[in-house]
Amino acid sequence: MRARSLLAGAAAGTLFILAACGGTSGGGNGGVDRNKGSKGNLTVVGQGFTESDVVANLYADVLSKAGYKTTVTKVSNTELVQKSLQNGQVAVAPEYAATYADELNTTINGPKAASVASPDLQTTLKALKTLANKVGLTPLDPSKAVDQNAFAVSTKFAKQHSLKTLSDLGRSKVPVILAAAAECKIRPFCQPGLEKTYGIKVTKIDQLGVDTTATKNTVAKGVDQLALVLTTDATVSDAGLVTLTDDKHLQNADYLIPIVNTKKLTPDIEKALNGLSAVLTTADLAQMNKQVDVGQMTAADVASAYLKTKGLL
Repeated sequence: MRARSLLAGAAAGTLFILAACGGTSGGGNGGVDRNKGSKGNLTVVGQGFTESDVVANLYADVLSKAGYKTTVTKVSNTELVQKSLQNGQVAVAPEYAATYADELNTTINGPKAASVASPDLQTTLKALKTLANKVGLTPLDPSKAVDQNAFAVSTKFAKQHSLKTLSDLGRSKVPVILAAAAECKIRPFCQPGLEKTYGIKVTKIDQLGVDTTATKNTVAKGVDQLALVLTTDATVSDAGLVTLTDDKHLQNADYLIPIVNTKKLTPDIEKALNGLSAVLTTADLAQMNKQVDVGQMTAADVASAYLKTKGLL
């Protein structure tokens, strides 16, 4: 899971590898050997949060299966990831279509550039491909997995007011305290969007963070009524909450997508990563996040096990 749709980017600097791992994925449990490929060396970058690290390991394993020697690195600075992708130090990175399109847009066209992202995936992809090509990068096929802001209420509150969608909450006219990050008050996909798009009356932001345990618990207990969570959090229902459907598509199309340095891209790389994207779903990603965050498994083990179940490893 991530909170990049609400949080600002990091500062610039020189690329520094925070961690790296090669060798056999899956902790010796039969994963593909990342050191035996004969088609060249590829570095895949994860950005220091669970979901990105899981997907980086998925990418590394399918690329190793395709015949490449692969290494997974972690770099928690978004600007450094961008620079390393452009200069070819990193070959592949998992990104999110809408968020990344807007990041590239402001990088290329300045901080005041209007958003190019959209709730419509194809519109977002068109803009993303144009921008990525300008800096020597190629977006491949988006997966079926989408990591977006989502809003949840307690099961008791949902039943009490007959809520299934955000439109239902708006029509109910019930005022809510929203447990979220402080930035939610001004971000268009949070409080302003809820009020403008759905007519939801937010009386206060309880500054407990994006999809944190405290955020979920305070709504489950009825202290607050609405929680800002993420679509790839498989623990929302465990906390006694239900996510309301974004039926008017307030959120942009933040589908997970591989971004590849164009000079390093080959048909084998494209086939391997697109094959993974064709099967990876939001529910899959949520369960893998949970296995790492709750089950205390490693990202490499989780990735290897998942690929085996899909016949990709």
